[in-house]
Amino acid sequence: MKAFLVGLAVLVSFLIIALVGILLLPLLLVLALFLRLIIGFLLILFAIWFLGKIVLWLLEAIRPPKL
Repeated sequence: MKAFLVGLAVLVSFLIIALVGILLLPLLLVLALFLRLIIGFLLILFAIWFLGKIVLWLLEAIRPPKL
């Protein structure tokens, strides 16, 4: 009887974990979408900043030296 109750408890716990996973799936999909958008936005900001740094470096490189 003890083995039956342990097996039943394990099955019920797996069922609860699976149910929570199924209920959280839409939330995880939305979070993944937002994470993708945030990372894309940050990459765009980094690219703009890096382009500005390169342009400023090039302007400093082609400026004639001060006497």
